Amino acid sequence: MFDVFYKDQINSIEDACKLCRTRYLWILDQHNDYSQFDLAWEPPPWEASQTHVWPSQHQQHGGTMLVPKQGAVVQNYNHSVVPRVKSAHRLHIKHTVSSLDEGDINTRYISNYMDTMRRALSKTDWEYCWVTSDVCTYTDFDFTWHPSEWQQDMLHVFPSNEQKFGDTFYVHVPSFLEKTKNLEVLEWFETLNFVSEIPVKRYLFGTVKYNSDSLVEAVWNHQFEQPVAMFYKYNQAYAPTISLWQEKLKTIVPLTKGGEVTLVPREAKNYLKTQLYDYPYINKSHRNQLPGKPVDIVFISNGESNADRNWEHLCKCTQNIPNRVVRVDGVKGRAEAYRAAVSASETDWAFCVFAKLEVAPGFDWSWQPDRLQAPKHYIFHAQNPVNGLVYGHMAMIAYNKKLVMSNQAQGLDFTLDQEHEVIPVLSGIARYADDPWIAWRSAFRECLKLHHSLPDIDNEWRLHQWLKVNLQGDAIGDWSICGAKDAVDYYDSVQGSFDALKLTYEWAWLEDYFTRRYNQSPDQLCTQLLNQ
Repeated sequence: MFDVFYKDQINSIEDACKLCRTRYLWILDQHNDYSQFDLAWEPPPWEASQTHVWPSQHQQHGGTMLVPKQGAVVQNYNHSVVPRVKSAHRLHIKHTVSSLDEGDINTRYISNYMDTMRRALSKTDWEYCWVTSDVCTYTDFDFTWHPSEWQQDMLHVFPSNEQKFGDTFYVHVPSFLEKTKNLEVLEWFETLNFVSEIPVKRYLFGTVKYNSDSLVEAVWNHQFEQPVAMFYKYNQAYAPTISLWQEKLKTIVPLTKGGEVTLVPREAKNYLKTQLYDYPYINKSHRNQLPGKPVDIVFISNGESNADRNWEHLCKCTQNIPNRVVRVDGVKGRAEAYRAAVSASETDWAFCVFAKLEVAPGFDWSWQPDRLQAPKHYIFHAQNPVNGLVYGHMAMIAYNKKLVMSNQAQGLDFTLDQEHEVIPVLSGIARYADDPWIAWRSAFRECLKLHHSLPDIDNEWRLHQWLKVNLQGDAIGDWSICGAKDAVDYYDSVQGSFDALKLTYEWAWLEDYFTRRYNQSPDQLCTQLLNQ
């Protein structure tokens, strides 16, 4: 019988050889099962000077060796498996306070894995340990796994699902504490070993169904118990496995084009003020998981001469898309028409297409409002065929239904009175100069607002174009210029009085003002031009 030494009782094989009193010495590992092992075994003479190494079920070197007292250069691995049956100690990290205690030591996750592990492991005398997490299930995990002999002081990382930076670690505690003394993030650890062939299943995080127009309110109202939650408006989506190693890796992940379904980490709520973009870490690479619920399209008309033509053009452009298309016609009053339009919509936002707009055939109707922001209106661009300007005037607007219904129309511009964003995408051509009255009316209203906004370098240039340019070179284009000039004259005559400017909000007032100014009604003007 040869002398026996257990690995955790010696500093080195050399030290064990010095203490040995027999020709050979056994080096054994306390985690292995030696109940069926023959400790009386001795190598044949031609292998007598070799070190004999027995594998475990996991590694070629399983921690069992027969070593000649005089030492050996050659190692012989031609031996049967000695099963490893015991596990190293286990530190269990809890992201959710109420989750079960599953480790020898259980600790609460604080901020990041590195600091959480350092805080707990510095209080132990363990040489090796497992670090596990309550976000994963270990029902089928084999905790008898161990690294190969030359990987002993590495930090071994097991993926969570497809996430390389997983939540399960095998740690050589002394070297981990030493190597992380001045480390800022765990990713910089000197010797990381990613055990990609042994993934660990992560639990699905909780889901939150919300009814608000944006995620902001939903996140505010949610009490996070888990590190991440999936917020969804209509349908859930496949969720990628995000890393929990440090805060900047715990990203907000929109899973649809407009963020109807979004993964939100618990930390994001601490940053939230007015929008989810207050949180600096957002990953938009998964936005095409689902297309998002198609936004309804509402065509708004009220006696425009080209309304039917533009309506037919819209129907032709949208015949192969899933969006619902409806028409609202003949509603008196601008604000009332907008409210009627969104009331006809079954979605939280509606593409409102005004009768003067000939929509661009290639417009992307799959566009979605950004639910990571607070609710707002979205103003697209339109091309003005008279003065060549391309900006938001007469363009399609994606109106938020709740905002429209609460809008009291107190300012000069219904849309700009509330939160809004300009989307520099061409929605079509504003065919307002097919009719002299519509041309005058549209120019008058727009130039009144432009003049009121001065000084503004962009609006000053736009006003100049309205007042001077007629690319069409016809009489109707001239009536557009007249409307622009009349607006400036009216503004100056009332000295910018808001009450006087507010009168121009309604079509009836504009029609009466035009009749008094030109001694003819809009209908008479149109008839006159038709007879020329």
